[in-house]
Amino acid sequence: MSTLTAGPRPSGPSRRLTSGLTWTVLRLHRTALSVWGGGLLTVLTALVWIHEAGPGIRSAVGDCTAADPFPMRCGFTHESAAEQVHTYGLALVSGCVTYLIYAIAVWAGAALTGRELENGTAHLAWTQSVTPARWLAAKLAVPAVLLTAGTTLAVLLCSWTRRAGDGELAGGWFNTNVFISSGPVAVAYALAGLALGALAGLVLRRALPAAAAALAAAYVLHEVLDRFRMSLWPAVTTTGRAALHVPYGSMLLEHGSVTADGERVNTSLACVGTDGSALEACIRRGPWTDFWSTYQPQSHYWPLQLVESGLLLAVAGLATAAAFALLRRRHG
Repeated sequence: MSTLTAGPRPSGPSRRLTSGLTWTVLRLHRTALSVWGGGLLTVLTALVWIHEAGPGIRSAVGDCTAADPFPMRCGFTHESAAEQVHTYGLALVSGCVTYLIYAIAVWAGAALTGRELENGTAHLAWTQSVTPARWLAAKLAVPAVLLTAGTTLAVLLCSWTRRAGDGELAGGWFNTNVFISSGPVAVAYALAGLALGALAGLVLRRALPAAAAALAAAYVLHEVLDRFRMSLWPAVTTTGRAALHVPYGSMLLEHGSVTADGERVNTSLACVGTDGSALEACIRRGPWTDFWSTYQPQSHYWPLQLVESGLLLAVAGLATAAAFALLRRRHG
């Protein structure tokens, strides 16, 4: 007598359905995928070229000696060429990465969800054994994977290029383009734009209004975080001589003087550059008794990156949860 043992439930149809949804998303949005791939390839090629060409330009300049018949031309023209390759080229690429959230939000609102609800292709998919929740999950998961992989690669190459040669080729670490394009916050911005755009498309169910709403939401989010970025982590406040000589690479937020009654006043640092007895004399000549300054040191780069990334991922998570809740309420 043989014993029949129940085996695991076959998962072939489920796997085919999942892969079919992925293929459908890729095929339906193949134009956007082609634009994304072409733009990413252009950015990566430009970064590699900037990295490789910069040191070659500098080595070709050489030292300008007194014997050079055109010393001013030697020092200015070649240096400007190297500066243009590094500073302006890298700043342009960094700007593309920084403001990627706008393009992603507009596309997600207009094409990813808004257009499909407007022309009825979403409802057609729901009649083909695809639940609304699974449809939305595929719509969000496939672009999220591609955006995460591509943006991460661009960020790594931006950091690699920026570290080559001079340390600050496109501004200090606190510069908006430099800060966003050189850390994980760029990926978080991309995912937040994707979620906000998808939610806008589900709410308005029309392509153009959803694109406008997603663009407005991405703009507000970007500007608010850009304005309050340096307040996301406690700054350093110093007094005395240290207030006149903040560490190199720091972002100076506020500075001023201390009056005789102990009040801090926001004024220009009149004694900057003085030291020793000259500093004491400068203090005695003015109506102040001390100096103070508040700044974000370069060591706070990673705490600020992680806090801002966490806020953006929270926004993305809330927008995604709201999108699923709205879809469930409307379509069951």
